[in-house]
Amino acid sequence: MEPEKNITVNRSADQRLAMVRRVTKLMDEQFSVGSFKFGIDPLLNLLPVAGDIGSYIISVALIITMIQYGASGRVVIKMLGNATLDALVGAIPFLGWVFDFAYKANTRNLKLLTEHYTEGKHRGSAKPVIISVLIVMLLVLVALIWLVIKMFVWLEKLLGIQ
Repeated sequence: MEPEKNITVNRSADQRLAMVRRVTKLMDEQFSVGSFKFGIDPLLNLLPVAGDIGSYIISVALIITMIQYGASGRVVIKMLGNATLDALVGAIPFLGWVFDFAYKANTRNLKLLTEHYTEGKHRGSAKPVIISVLIVMLLVLVALIWLVIKMFVWLEKLLGIQ
């Protein structure tokens, strides 16, 4: 009976990874120009504030989904770090856009999830991390909004708009 249970767990993990793979491909690698692949994440960054926040929310939603399916606290922290770095650097005009094309936080997170589900790495419960994830997400959203406001104030002064 025990081997069948393991097969069920592996199939369940494969199904979760399939959903995450689809969203990750859409965000980071859906389109290609020659051998260069990119997704909608850097394209969303063209929309000030909304694009950065939207991309971050999608990344965090993937992380929360994996918490619900038993991703360990260790892998969740690494994934949150990837998404947060992507959001913070992505909020910087021009540099952030280039960074989004290159960094691909969701692809990095997919690799962590694959290691967790298929190789047995990063084991343990993520329940103690859930509140931390939500607090960090809120802080990053506030920081993004603050950065955008500062950017507009700076542009206003630069252009002499009153």
